[in-house]
Amino acid sequence: MAKWTFITNYAVVLSFLAKHPSITARELANKIDITERTVRKIIADLEIDGYILKAKEGRGMRYRVNSEISLRHKTQQDKAVGALLKVMEKPAKRKTTKVYTNRA
Repeated sequence: MAKWTFITNYAVVLSFLAKHPSITARELANKIDITERTVRKIIADLEIDGYILKAKEGRGMRYRVNSEISLRHKTQQDKAVGALLKVMEKPAKRKTTKVYTNRA
């Protein structure tokens, strides 16, 4: 059974493109452990919907994220992509375990 995650491959690809605008699809696929074909499909979808802009740079591509565009889910359309990316950049706090008891 595959492990589930909170963040979709689309968000992970978008986050990597924001941090590494000249990364190749192959490098990205290797880093996030999905196929290069899947990465290329995600990049194409993100470009079609205006989340990223692509520009040819030498033999490669340079990506720019449109951080002002709103998220797609109907419950999150009032939030910009930039807000999601900002949260994804923030380092996690140390994991602590708290035990809660039900005291009457």
